[in-house]
Amino acid sequence: MSEVMAVRAPSATVKDDARRAVGDSGAALVALSRQLYENPETAWREVASSRAVGDVLERAGFAVEYDYLGLATAFRAVFGSGGFRVGLMAEYDALPGLGHACGHNLISAMSVGAGLALARVAEVSGLTVEVYGTPAEEGGGGKVEMLDRGAFADLDLALMAHPAPVDVAEARPLAVAHWHIEYTGKTAHAAAYPTQAVNAADAFTIAQVALGLLRQQLPADVRVHGIVTDAGTAPNAIPGRSEGRWYVRAPSLAQLDELIPRIMACFEAGALASGCTLEVTPESKPYAEFRTDRAALDAYVANATALGRTFVTEGPATTMATASTDMGNVSQIVRAIHPYIGVDSFPVSNHQREFADHCVGPVAEQTLFDGAVALAWTALDVAAAAREGARGDAHT
Repeated sequence: MSEVMAVRAPSATVKDDARRAVGDSGAALVALSRQLYENPETAWREVASSRAVGDVLERAGFAVEYDYLGLATAFRAVFGSGGFRVGLMAEYDALPGLGHACGHNLISAMSVGAGLALARVAEVSGLTVEVYGTPAEEGGGGKVEMLDRGAFADLDLALMAHPAPVDVAEARPLAVAHWHIEYTGKTAHAAAYPTQAVNAADAFTIAQVALGLLRQQLPADVRVHGIVTDAGTAPNAIPGRSEGRWYVRAPSLAQLDELIPRIMACFEAGALASGCTLEVTPESKPYAEFRTDRAALDAYVANATALGRTFVTEGPATTMATASTDMGNVSQIVRAIHPYIGVDSFPVSNHQREFADHCVGPVAEQTLFDGAVALAWTALDVAAAAREGARGDAHT
């Protein structure tokens, strides 16, 4: 892969051509974003969503491989044959019960728009443009599964932009582990035979009390949170089974590994005190912290600023930048950026139902255009620097 120490701009003509390509595709990109917004599909179920995103690329001349690496809702779309390989990530899974409250409809449209822009100038810029449909970011670890099957490894640059209340340049996500928790006890009539029961709902109550007490001793940048998804069906039947989903976050995978035994002890306490059995099943492999490529990020900031974007560096509107993402795992092996691009929604923020509505409409459409152009321009800048570096090496 290419080693780039500084970013030097490509010609203005190339950048202008890329920008025009986004404008020419504007109606199709807005329609794609709207289609995803109106038809949300959750992790690993994004059958229509992945096809909708891939179809736009296929109509533009990309070679699209569906069911990529054996994953039914993943795809890889390729255009060009240049020596510098750019990978754009399209996320399209929605949140259960909340729709596109994290703006993945915009992520897909921006990545597709950037891909179409780069395809327009791929030959003159020496690019191979690759757009990846990456399922199940919301807890399912789609990119981690793709990495494990060989995706992304040969890219020179991986990039995407993520909607947020305001523009924040650098992703600083926490590493995260996701678990399905299940307690099994014994059901009995709550009034007639309570002594025959083993209460699985109590097991969760005990575990949550233990977790609440533990939080006081945890570092301030650690997060432990979850939900009970099933703890009985009738008030006069003591629950013999309960289920929940729990996340634990820390600044790095190394710190996460240190915390996990302490968190598991709380769930084990619930089983021990209630008499239930405990089963813990990972919902995905852990998400890693993000390793930002500084030169590429500097280029993105310059390009977004040239488009009129304004970056916010502090305050409560900026904290989406710490949200976990499986793009962090990609950044561990490929030069990558993951900037946040604002939809002017604050105090409404990601994972609130109202945020989904901020990801369509005139402001969102401007965000879509700006994000697609800024990503494309950034890829062109980094590719130009790679070519310059290669020429310099040849003369050494």
